Amino acid sequence: MPEYRRILLDGVAVQVVREGGELVAADGRRVEAEGVAHLPPVVPSKIIAVHLNHRSRVEEFRIGLPSTPTYFHKPTSSLNSHKGAVVRPEGCKWLNYEGEVAIVIGRTCRNVSPDEAADHIAGYTIANDFGLHDFRDTDAGSMLRVKGSDTLCPLGPGLVTGWDFHGKRLRTYVNGRLAQDGSTAEMTWDMHYLVADIARTITLYPGDVLLSGTPANSRPVRPGDVVEVEVEGLGRLVNHVVTGPAPIRADVGAQPTESEEVVSTALGGDWEFRGLRPPVRT
Repeated sequence: MPEYRRILLDGVAVQVVREGGELVAADGRRVEAEGVAHLPPVVPSKIIAVHLNHRSRVEEFRIGLPSTPTYFHKPTSSLNSHKGAVVRPEGCKWLNYEGEVAIVIGRTCRNVSPDEAADHIAGYTIANDFGLHDFRDTDAGSMLRVKGSDTLCPLGPGLVTGWDFHGKRLRTYVNGRLAQDGSTAEMTWDMHYLVADIARTITLYPGDVLLSGTPANSRPVRPGDVVEVEVEGLGRLVNHVVTGPAPIRADVGAQPTESEEVVSTALGGDWEFRGLRPPVRT
């Protein structure tokens, strides 16, 4: 299965093909994959994510899944790359990882059936749909700052074509410890359904990205942590968490909160029902 990456090569953004441990540009230049600065493998006009899809995540939250998917939007300014730093702003503490498979559109797509959707998909990559839950109380359900703040959408390391998404294992590691362990087999709506659903009213363009949902056990991470998302056949996306250089401005807008909803969501959805508030590393 071909894998395409975007890297900085001699200061220029270049698409390359992975050949073992090397990345090869169209002009024949070769570099070691481990020693280059990666860019997001695609340049989308939009990033759309499904709220809940994996059964284990639904069961963790102890809620019923709606009959059809619901979605939110991550602005393109949230894009990040393989080995990029994820910024937790000063004054925030509820930053959660969410390992996912990302669908990448290859052909302009509008009003297609699920059976036709495959012909409009270029391939797949790995995503980490980070969420800054400190703003969960203030976004009126839009998830704009929760999921759309800068650096909160790492993609990569590459775009893999010809990948069969059925029954593939998805794992997330924090500092080498297994944190999430799921499979695409537990998705309620598969990749083709998600593309067809969105494309009923929203035109999808080449490079656009759809995030397909995360399994159970999304939890907070802190500066210094290394988060790795591994998907069978797609590779491993690696990022590290850093502290933002400045606190959230206090002279405008709502401030980070630590309500029961914030804590409950960050810690798995059921703490408010147990009346517990376990300690969290800050």
